[in-house]
Amino acid sequence: MPRLNKYIASTGLCSRRKADELIVDGKVRVNDSVITELGFYVREKDRVYVEGKLVKPQQLQYYRFYKPAGYITTSDDEKGRKTIYDVIPEELKSLKPVGRLDKDSTGLLILTNDGDLINEMTHPSIKVPKIYMVTINGRFTASNAEEMLNGITITTDSGEDKIAYAETLPIEVSNKSSVVQVVLYQGINRQIRKMFAKLGFEVEVLKRIQHATITLEGLKKGQVKPMKPKHIKELKAYLAKIIKQNQG
Repeated sequence: MPRLNKYIASTGLCSRRKADELIVDGKVRVNDSVITELGFYVREKDRVYVEGKLVKPQQLQYYRFYKPAGYITTSDDEKGRKTIYDVIPEELKSLKPVGRLDKDSTGLLILTNDGDLINEMTHPSIKVPKIYMVTINGRFTASNAEEMLNGITITTDSGEDKIAYAETLPIEVSNKSSVVQVVLYQGINRQIRKMFAKLGFEVEVLKRIQHATITLEGLKKGQVKPMKPKHIKELKAYLAKIIKQNQG
């Protein structure tokens, strides 16, 4: 018998952490009774309702998607812009992206209905690495790399100033342009573009090539492929290790 929060997470509705909040807030009913007990176990014949809607476990799905430029990472846009759901197959449109890539960026997005995985890979306290290949319009120096490592103050979309950090590795450098590998552990919107802008550079190409243990390898732009069981297992083991280290 699964615990109630795990059962709700298995429906793809949300993570276990969010399910706990729904339970405590009295928004979960099992059969005819509102349940606020976090340790409650669901029996096979029980019917679970969240905010009045019957929910059922679903088979967890995990896909890799190579996002092309020109699409925003959302299921709906009030401005009528093209979204990633205009590209991915119809049968996968119930899946959610793990994190975001801005409209002009390309590369790896993980698509899944695993609420726990989405929470673990995007929660600020867990610090899951994301790796990008970035082309900028100028010579990237050792001094620039040190500034990005030590932190650069950028302004978020909401107008708040935050210190942003990035690990960098120059791949190709010339006076006209540089290709730089960038590793992020934060999730500030347009963080890379804003950090380079503060240093006087314009980002010409931005592509995510890896998220945690999952890479872009073997994908073409716009292509979606299911993740192999061994890669899912490796990813979950990696996340468990990071979470344990943070707790220790």
